[in-house]
Amino acid sequence: ITPMILVSGLLLYQFQNSYREKIYAHRGEVVQKHKQKIDGFLKERLDDIRFLTRTFTFEELSQESFLQDRLFTLQEEFGPVFVDLGVVNERGIQMAYSGPFKLGRALYSDAEWFKKAMTREYFISDVFLGLRGLPHFIIAVRENWKGQSWIFRATIDFVAFNTLVENIRIGQTGFAFIVNKDGEFQTQSLLEVAACKKIYLDLLEEGKAGDNKMRIVERCDIKGKQNILVADFLKGNDWLLVYQQDSADAFSDLSRALRWAILINLLGGLAIVTMAAILSRRIVKRITEADQEKNKMDEQ
Repeated sequence: ITPMILVSGLLLYQFQNSYREKIYAHRGEVVQKHKQKIDGFLKERLDDIRFLTRTFTFEELSQESFLQDRLFTLQEEFGPVFVDLGVVNERGIQMAYSGPFKLGRALYSDAEWFKKAMTREYFISDVFLGLRGLPHFIIAVRENWKGQSWIFRATIDFVAFNTLVENIRIGQTGFAFIVNKDGEFQTQSLLEVAACKKIYLDLLEEGKAGDNKMRIVERCDIKGKQNILVADFLKGNDWLLVYQQDSADAFSDLSRALRWAILINLLGGLAIVTMAAILSRRIVKRITEADQEKNKMDEQ
């Protein structure tokens, strides 16, 4: 029994370690692929907007009928990803608008995204509600016309973007979400996830201290349940993509293998004890018979 327990324990220990490494590697690979997919989505949409600003002039894009045609072309090509388009001058006044909302001549001078967009060549904002009261984010490109800066902006549909993250589903409990540097959710999240904000803030700080590399850790939530967390930065390290899954769900196959191993060891131990008892009885019986024969010989 002792050699069987020692050998089984050693094999199970090595199997458990290799299986955990396999799970971590697989989850890390999934997050890495989706990170590239999301970054690629943002870059492609930015390139679409930059192409329009380099192809057409401020005067052309300022004509709402012309802008409407460009929006129709983008929606025909990419579906409902592009919600609307707008041309904003350096004072924050929207000179032309094409879209489903009444945002003509809207003033963005105090908007956070406008202030940041005016300081760089292009800018992708965080998700916010804004004037329309719906979650969205903006892609903006800054250009110059007759010595004055102007911004060509496009609103990206939140549902279409959120679908990219919702597709990261593994097992029964695995899901993903995105937070910004302040720990604010950029995609839809579950209530129990929002309640564990401190965990994601810790991941943000650890990621920054670790040169923004991918991190794979196991942490307990507010209910004391152990979870696997895989986190990696995207959008120029402005957002953090987090994948979360219950450890019990992720290692369900390992738990099943451990239960089978324990059952096999118990059955093996029972078989050893049973065979040992049977053999012992036979040996004792033979010894007893030999003693009886010896006594008979002694009496003779």
